[in-house]
Amino acid sequence: MNKPKIVAYLKPHCGWSQGVRAIMRKYDLPFEDRDIINDPVQRQEMIEKSGQMLSPCVEVDGKMLPDISGDEVEAYLLANNLVQTNALQPDAPTNQPCAHEMPQNPISMQFKR
Repeated sequence: MNKPKIVAYLKPHCGWSQGVRAIMRKYDLPFEDRDIINDPVQRQEMIEKSGQMLSPCVEVDGKMLPDISGDEVEAYLLANNLVQTNALQPDAPTNQPCAHEMPQNPISMQFKR
């Protein structure tokens, strides 16, 4: 099976971006990891190609998958027969926000009857 050409527009330390990287490792897929935080040229290219500013964005064989999680990348790759199912577990969460976007203190809601 030929491996697809993958360009991933990612943040260095984002949970969503780490999820995309984990899927690439799970399937042993080579990919270009483009840093959209430290390289404004890469960020601009992502915006122009995807039509939006949210990340991660992953381009697979020329098809842009904008604002996508690792789970969604995996589903796309499987649905399009670009990878075959395997029993390996990803080495990082594949559908988790960046640490600064996670709630620090869960809020308990009280409802009155």
